[in-house]
Amino acid sequence: MAQNKWVAAARLRTLPLAFSSIILGTCLAAANGHYNWLTFVLCLTTTLFYQILSNYANDYGDGIRGTDAERTGEQRAVATGAISAGQMKRAVILMSLLSFLSGTVLSFYATRDLPLWVSAGFAALGLLAILAAITYTVGRRAYGYSGFGDISVLLFFGWVGVAGSYFLQTNFLNWEVFLPATAVGFLAMGVLNLNNMRDMDTDRKHHKKTLALRLGLRYAKIYQGVLVILAFDLAFLYNRLQPAGTWQSLYFVTIPFLILHLLRVTRAQQPKDFEPLLKQLALTTLLFSLLLGIGRII
Repeated sequence: MAQNKWVAAARLRTLPLAFSSIILGTCLAAANGHYNWLTFVLCLTTTLFYQILSNYANDYGDGIRGTDAERTGEQRAVATGAISAGQMKRAVILMSLLSFLSGTVLSFYATRDLPLWVSAGFAALGLLAILAAITYTVGRRAYGYSGFGDISVLLFFGWVGVAGSYFLQTNFLNWEVFLPATAVGFLAMGVLNLNNMRDMDTDRKHHKKTLALRLGLRYAKIYQGVLVILAFDLAFLYNRLQPAGTWQSLYFVTIPFLILHLLRVTRAQQPKDFEPLLKQLALTTLLFSLLLGIGRII
């Protein structure tokens, strides 16, 4: 039973979204003839640790502030008392250490043929990711309470995840890879925006000024549409600039899912209406990344 509460707090259902960027970056590298299975495994392992760290830190930060006390959807461990704030704080420290260790091993292994400063730079980027995961809801200046969460999601779920994993496989980088990286980042921002639209009432009570709350429900929905449409357009632009063959448009399979998603967003009014849309968009993002990447390879 004790184990189950920690697994629940880890929110493993968020992993498909976290893994999407690693899968796409690795597929893009493989399409260019660069693939190392150990680098891929280390990328996934490090991402797993980062995601659990982020979820634990979010649970802790919102829990001690009381933000999660009246939330809709999956209940949080600290807010419900299933895990004490002290226990969760120690778990955050442990996951920070595991994230740093895994990220450092990945950085130095994947860039072993490059100058030492490159390896050190990636290790430093890992430290920045740890800091970002914690300070999203923890601390007096938690940036998630000021509406900057979307920028962080774009940076780490998009640019660092896709372009970073691509570089670790290839040991080089071109600017075009930031197009699909931004596409996945935008879809991840869409998941965050759904979460924030769902929690607008409770966030308002606890002065958590998310971008969705600043925009209001109507414009947050428009913002959602812009994110999804631009994500698809950026993937299309990448394939036009870097043509890969007959199957490069395989990700078009996700069009019906994305259209259906936007239709459901327009109809959603109550917090409970947004809850199922979170999982749906996360899984669609994973499918989008898989098909875009596989389409480049075959």
